[in-house]
Amino acid sequence: MQPMTAAELRARCRDGSYAGPTSGHASGIVQANMVILPAADAVEFREFCALNPAPCPILEVHAPGDPEPKRIAPGADVRTDLPRYRVFRDGVMFDEPTDISALWRDDLVTFMLGCSFVAEAALLEAGLLLPHIQETGFVPMFRTTRPTVPHGRFHGPLVVSMRPFSPPDAARAAAITAHYPMAHGAPVHVGDPAALGIRDLAEPEYGRAVSLRPGQVAVFWACGVTPQEAILNAKPRLAITHAPGHMFVADITSESTRV
Repeated sequence: MQPMTAAELRARCRDGSYAGPTSGHASGIVQANMVILPAADAVEFREFCALNPAPCPILEVHAPGDPEPKRIAPGADVRTDLPRYRVFRDGVMFDEPTDISALWRDDLVTFMLGCSFVAEAALLEAGLLLPHIQETGFVPMFRTTRPTVPHGRFHGPLVVSMRPFSPPDAARAAAITAHYPMAHGAPVHVGDPAALGIRDLAEPEYGRAVSLRPGQVAVFWACGVTPQEAILNAKPRLAITHAPGHMFVADITSESTRV
């Protein structure tokens, strides 16, 4: 599929004509993980994010009941402008709709969290190939045995995304992504997946597997699916997130988040 701009992608999500992954679209534009919680749960979750900035970097928090991301995409609507959502009730994921308007309530607080896709344009511009864009459109994501810092009811394992590189390119990728804290920053691990408790790179918990060629090493970044694991443990009465790989595409540039 021809890459879309941010506005085109959101418009097609809104009219129901696109429900696919967002990787490879709107190059150079911020893509965001999303978590929506009742205000009664939002205070604890915000502190959980503050304690775990690598997997949960906060881009924007909306006022209760406000569906518009006024800082990162004025005029957009989080109820309709993502390709696919996940809906959790009491910690159980029970639906993956393409529109959440019918579920909207005045007490819902939206969290926009940084995503590793923010740095992908910089990696591509440096000549670093990203196999998931060519192969499946979905980056592989793995549940690890490394715990997050708990807060209140929110706790769980760190989830990581993986991209394969040659050792020299892995070092370059680490140096580039270190400048993008909103893209989870530098890798959390390079090399043996067993060090993170990952048994098989061909069996990701989220996304889809990619090819690991001879001479390449696995490079792992903290991942914005981590909050979904915390939601499974916290069991709020209602929680809504993006479906893994189906991000909110904003209007601000990735370079605006570079430090």
